[in-house]
Amino acid sequence: MVPPGPGLPDGLVIPATELLERFSRSSGPGGQGVNTTDSRVELLFEPGRSTALTPLQSERLSAAWAGELVNGRLSIVASERRSQLRNRAAARDRLVALIRGGLAPPSPPRRPTRPTRGSQRRRLEAKRQRGQTKSRRGPVTDD
Repeated sequence: MVPPGPGLPDGLVIPATELLERFSRSSGPGGQGVNTTDSRVELLFEPGRSTALTPLQSERLSAAWAGELVNGRLSIVASERRSQLRNRAAARDRLVALIRGGLAPPSPPRRPTRPTRGSQRRRLEAKRQRGQTKSRRGPVTDD
């Protein structure tokens, strides 16, 4: 479930049947159990075939994830936790974050502004002051 937010005013629920999870042995923490339990999780999601997404949302996600998709599938690997259940939750949380980022509308372009007259005056005054300070340095002459 993706909660409502920018780009998703009503939220989104992805059916569990569209998520493929594969499990394998993790190389991370786990002590003696690391060699016996399949705690590493690989979550696969295909945005092009998802029934939860509209065609426009599917296109936006495919464009946003263009460099990360392999055969139209997004692969998320989680192995930082010791238990398979926590790794499954971490992988799903990452998927939610990626969907939220991919569907968020682009930020508006920056409107260039000009410095105010006061800020220009203060900047030039500070430069003048700094120049005077530096000009007073040097050898002392007897007058």
